[in-house]
Amino acid sequence: MGVVYLVRHGQASLGAADYDRLAERGQVQAQRLGAYWQARGRCFDAVYTGTLQRHAQTLAGIVAALPDLPPACVRPELDEYDSAALIRAIHPGPLARVDTPERARAHFRLLCDALAQWMAGTISPEGMPDWDDFASGVRTLLDEVRRTHADGQVLVVSSGGPIATAVAQVLGVTPEVGIALNMRLRNSSVSELSVSPRRMMLQTFNTLAHLSAPGDEALVTYA
Repeated sequence: MGVVYLVRHGQASLGAADYDRLAERGQVQAQRLGAYWQARGRCFDAVYTGTLQRHAQTLAGIVAALPDLPPACVRPELDEYDSAALIRAIHPGPLARVDTPERARAHFRLLCDALAQWMAGTISPEGMPDWDDFASGVRTLLDEVRRTHADGQVLVVSSGGPIATAVAQVLGVTPEVGIALNMRLRNSSVSELSVSPRRMMLQTFNTLAHLSAPGDEALVTYA
């Protein structure tokens, strides 16, 4: 039986002009994950990643401690939905910069509302696929991994949306439950799927064993 390790990217730059880059803390999170696996002799037979900069930077942090990883297969199915486009679809006016905890909470309330409407088909955010196509892309990738790496150890570096969608599909829960899963995913967290030729099962969700030492509380982030 194989295992797929779904890794959410390290902390990005919420509130900055360019969200799609790791903050300094996000780089540390990725490096710590690589070091954690290196200390335990973890090896991977295949690596998949999305096309976003924060995915590549997270993988680079892991690779710093695991230089013998196989070349990554870069797949757009692992890219995040466009949160700005989603929010604009239900709130076309200007938004305050996300630079305080209160504004961050308001941002994520809007995002959850927009996600629910996107999933229901009531909005079509500009430049985005519909929900069924987004979810189908994740399902297709999971099926590919299951067929080709049923006995392997597979690393997948992605974002909260695709990871939550994958977990929701494996569990057989509604897309709306997937939104709740999405909002709980922490930066650089690891969720494990056990794999056989016939199916996948959830083994762990949203773990941060690599950030569990005393004093690591400041490294636990969500955005």
